[in-house]
Amino acid sequence: MDTVNNLDQTSIAFINDKSLILDLTSNDLVASGINVLFRSENIEDGIFQLSTLKTLPKVFIIDLDFHDRNVLAQLRELRTKYPNIKLIAHSDIDADETVKTLLEIGFESYLLIGSDADDLKKAIEGVCNGKRYFNVGVANTAQEYFSNN
Repeated sequence: MDTVNNLDQTSIAFINDKSLILDLTSNDLVASGINVLFRSENIEDGIFQLSTLKTLPKVFIIDLDFHDRNVLAQLRELRTKYPNIKLIAHSDIDADETVKTLLEIGFESYLLIGSDADDLKKAIEGVCNGKRYFNVGVANTAQEYFSNN
């Protein structure tokens, strides 16, 4: 695996249903040279947009209602269809059950709302290099999950 040290070569996509904060952060990432291939408001549209691309994004940053069972089923479908795309959750939900469910689906990182562009850059670089990245608010839950699985 090639190590990513320069995020200028990294392509990402967003699935974001409501977060103005993530929209602003996306603009900061673009300004820093990260290539945002597309933004989608739901998983179904995101999967459709992926199907039209010749080159897939390396990373998906996803901010949706992770309590919704339909969303979780669609995330499982996304993971099954595109297992090589790294998934980063961006959410205001810090409940242990939700974090563990997303880790079971295959998310590599979980950032709480309030994370700035620097946190997202660290998470993107980390997952592109086979590492995981978690905010302090969910790090203990992630550590417990990986210790038991």
